Amino acid sequence: MKVDYRKDIYFDPRLGEIYARLEAGVFEEFLFENEGGQIRHQFIRRPILHGSPDLPALYDLTIPYGYGGPVIMGLEEGGRDQLLEGFDQAFSAYCQKEAIVSDFVRFHPLAGNALDFSGLYQVRHFNRTVGINLADFEDPFQAEFSKSARKSVRQALKTGMSFELEEYPDSLADFQIIYTQTMDRKEADDRYYFDDAYFQAFIDRMPEAVLKCRVVFEGQVIAMGFFLRSADILHTHLSGTRTDYLHLSPAYLLRYGLVQWGKAQGYQLIHSGGGRTGDPEDSLYRFKKRFGQQTEFDFHIGQRIWDQAMYNRLVELTGMEETSFFPAYRAERQSRD
Repeated sequence: MKVDYRKDIYFDPRLGEIYARLEAGVFEEFLFENEGGQIRHQFIRRPILHGSPDLPALYDLTIPYGYGGPVIMGLEEGGRDQLLEGFDQAFSAYCQKEAIVSDFVRFHPLAGNALDFSGLYQVRHFNRTVGINLADFEDPFQAEFSKSARKSVRQALKTGMSFELEEYPDSLADFQIIYTQTMDRKEADDRYYFDDAYFQAFIDRMPEAVLKCRVVFEGQVIAMGFFLRSADILHTHLSGTRTDYLHLSPAYLLRYGLVQWGKAQGYQLIHSGGGRTGDPEDSLYRFKKRFGQQTEFDFHIGQRIWDQAMYNRLVELTGMEETSFFPAYRAERQSRD
């Protein structure tokens, strides 16, 4: 399997602009080039609402929802050290000029950029994400799905459920209804809810990336998926099931249908993401593993404090010294980090 991560949707500026609104920030792209190569870093610059008249306007950086981080776009032979050193100097100057206090990164599991930038950020392994390898297995259903998952799919098909996929959908309103019902049932955190403008932004700004999937039973849509595609990767973004049909486990047919379609269309990989925590027994991670027995990726997060003195003042101001959350002064708000 060989994927071109540089063309992945998580490095698409349009996606960053969609999420900048949710973060109440501004999407920006920092491009650096020298004789060693090229680096691109996309992020959201957020104002820090410190509420202190004694402090100037301050900002911090975060990655749009999903994955990203600085990534090497081109590298000359023997130029790695020169490139990284030059980027560090240039980006440090940018952060100083723009009053950037801290920087949080979710490195892309498929890009390997956590290793490239481990000397510039405090990087730690968070968990593993799950994939379904469409390229290297003639039958990904047999190779990647667990025995119990295959059984559930066969039962769904035998029951009479069917899978439908719609490219370039005109609306996601029907999906929103099922998704919101699912989040309500799970008593999900507010950050897992999205408004109408969020879904419409995908329809308006990047329609070619949107896949709307349905599981139909006895003429009723009982489960739906809102998935994203890029050059050779499919991402399982959001999904939901109607409460009255949970006992039929239509989520298994959603995955199966996407696998069959993706394989036929020549995609290399379905990336399902990881769990909510770093625990290998995380329930969401274990569920995703049922469809990706053979394929995993290491997911790292990174952090950097650009202005230590100001960071300390903000932490003191918010009284959040005793927290592992980063940045500590946002611990109570915990936006989408």
